[in-house]
Amino acid sequence: MITLEGVTKVYQTGEIEVAALRGISLHIPEGQFVAIMGASGSGKSTLMNLIGCLDQPTEGRYILDGYDVSNLTEDQLAWIRNRKIGFVFQSFNLIPRVKALHNVEMPLIYAGDARDRRQRSLAALASVGLGNRANHLPSELSGGQQQRVAVARALVTNPAILLADEPTGNLDSESSLEIMRLLRDLNQEGRTIVLITHEPDIAAFAQRVVRLRDGVVLSDERRPLALNEVVP
Repeated sequence: MITLEGVTKVYQTGEIEVAALRGISLHIPEGQFVAIMGASGSGKSTLMNLIGCLDQPTEGRYILDGYDVSNLTEDQLAWIRNRKIGFVFQSFNLIPRVKALHNVEMPLIYAGDARDRRQRSLAALASVGLGNRANHLPSELSGGQQQRVAVARALVTNPAILLADEPTGNLDSESSLEIMRLLRDLNQEGRTIVLITHEPDIAAFAQRVVRLRDGVVLSDERRPLALNEVVP
């Protein structure tokens, strides 16, 4: 599903080169729930940008769902992002004056995909428990519900992976648990999820935790969860 081979990322600041990633090799199989952790400056945001096809490696290869995306053009990367990756960010990034249903429809509109758009969007909302909130504005929803709409929007194109970048960062503890249980349930249904976080209690929902430090993999821990395991 996701394979990185000797990936480096070097940023040029004037005459100074900054190595954000230093030879990362990582394989994430289909259906796995992986949390990527690290302190500020560890390289986790850079790695997220590469996995999300928002940036490209300086060296190395990145294979996503059978596509070598290491040297694609911007238009090709945009195509991959729209069809292969569902994004969930810390900020919900919902359009305030647009109802939940239309927010969820947006990726399909951008892709020019009119096939059963309304039905697919309603199904995505139902899958996150918000089938009865389709006609509500974001301001009429709680923070947890807004993030659920964002998850539905990420799922509507049926992406190969769901990439969640600090998805609970703007939520209270109860709403954070609500979102993480939702992500866990989606994973148990077969969805591949890559979670970026700095919070151990959030990472505890994942089957696997990859920790970065100074642009390299510090540790790679696997802890398969039983389907009935209760995570606080």
